[in-house]
Amino acid sequence: MMPQSAPSISSDALLEVDNLVVEYPVGSRIVHAVSGVSLQIARGETLGLVGESGCGKSTLGRAVLQLRRPTAGRVLFDGHDLTTMQGDALRLMRRRVQLIFQDPIASLNPRRKIGDIVAEPLVIAGVKDPEKRKQLVHEVLSAVGLDPTLVVGRLPHEFSGGQCQRICIARALILNPEFIVCDEPVSALDVSIRAQILNLLEEMKARFGLTLLFIAHDLAVVKAVSDRVAVMYLGRLCEVGPSEQLFARPAHPYTALLIEAIPMPDPDVRPAETVPVGEPPSPIAPPSGCRFRTRCPRADQRCSDEMPELRAVAPGQFVACHHPLI
Repeated sequence: MMPQSAPSISSDALLEVDNLVVEYPVGSRIVHAVSGVSLQIARGETLGLVGESGCGKSTLGRAVLQLRRPTAGRVLFDGHDLTTMQGDALRLMRRRVQLIFQDPIASLNPRRKIGDIVAEPLVIAGVKDPEKRKQLVHEVLSAVGLDPTLVVGRLPHEFSGGQCQRICIARALILNPEFIVCDEPVSALDVSIRAQILNLLEEMKARFGLTLLFIAHDLAVVKAVSDRVAVMYLGRLCEVGPSEQLFARPAHPYTALLIEAIPMPDPDVRPAETVPVGEPPSPIAPPSGCRFRTRCPRADQRCSDEMPELRAVAPGQFVACHHPLI
């Protein structure tokens, strides 16, 4: 397996993922969920991670936080290798890194009151003063647009999906972290609620100085919130670049096809006819060479024989393709 070299973005990178590999045993076979991914995220940046369902986006996010231990590679957070940490050292570092789950309702304990759910990170972190915990819970719930006096004594089933996601965001912010993995935070919400949550995340990012890894399969959402975008396919990165630049001039055929697949709210606009049909190959037996070659209209023998590595095609834009579009 060839590693993907991380494109250099800044000497002030808060997070650096170096040749990360995550594999799952399935009987006598192996699922190659993440295969040699390398990337960097600068302080204060939002990196959008996009790709089809099953491409390894959420696995990568969980491996960054060490919720799923990687098979190989390193995760450097502010210069500290999280993959070597255990026990108390990792628990202390997790105060600085948090996660917003994909399903807001399922991620809240249905038997616990909201005040206790939001305060639980403080209990784990050793904040023993009940009044201090209460004060912090009220402050963070107010910050995400909820009235603490109406929320803390109620149970999760009494709230809508959008309100539950606000509660999850409050729980992620309670320890004042520096970095948050947003694992498809709006995919389970109604369209009318998505804009509210995205605006809230932008507001919280500016207010608390956050750095975000924003995972999604909706490219329109990613374009709206991300400074840079990384496109993932079958466990590997296809393309990385500034958001506006990548959407205006995609370099990888897969990126271009994803952009063409974005639905247009216009009955006179016909759907793109170049979008590949069928499912991606199985991560148990990924194709040789370029993993997108089985669905790529530009594939040739070289794509079968050689694994493409990320290389610069424009300032700040990198692509892993033997036949880039630019």
